Amino acid sequence: AEIVYFTSMKTLYLIRHAKSSWSIDGIEDRDRPLKGRGIRDAHLVSQYLREESINADYFSMCSSPATRALHTALIFAKNLGVPASKVAIDDELYHSSAEEILAVVRKTSDMCDAAMYFAHNPGITDFVNEMTSASVRNVPTTGVVIVRFDCQRWEDIGPGADLIQFEYPKRLKN
Repeated sequence: AEIVYFTSMKTLYLIRHAKSSWSIDGIEDRDRPLKGRGIRDAHLVSQYLREESINADYFSMCSSPATRALHTALIFAKNLGVPASKVAIDDELYHSSAEEILAVVRKTSDMCDAAMYFAHNPGITDFVNEMTSASVRNVPTTGVVIVRFDCQRWEDIGPGADLIQFEYPKRLKN
């Protein structure tokens, strides 16, 4: 029989895409690019997270297919030393509700103790408030919430988790 080692905790990094640009007329919502400020903020937050020492071998990254989310994910991958080829895309994350985010995250491989998902509001803010006892009014663009679930398998995650950290660009700039 195959031996699989699990920790008793699963850590979810849920990130709202960086600030996007509205300057291009007639472009589809999912094709909107990041603004310069969004790119800078994505570098700022991901470099801050780099000090969390993420082991890329036991770590998964997944993004909404929207350009602004995927570009944010690729900046994070670059700064965290995760190959761009390891960034998965899941259509279910595009304008997803808290329930849809939960369904996607539950599909994460149990080989990964930590996973990073890039998505949109209001789904992210709703997810944090439904899974933890925190009362987060709004997760701003490039905001990251780190939620820890006390279970060995991603399919078992649900309400009662701990909000470990909530960071966003404005806080890191102060």
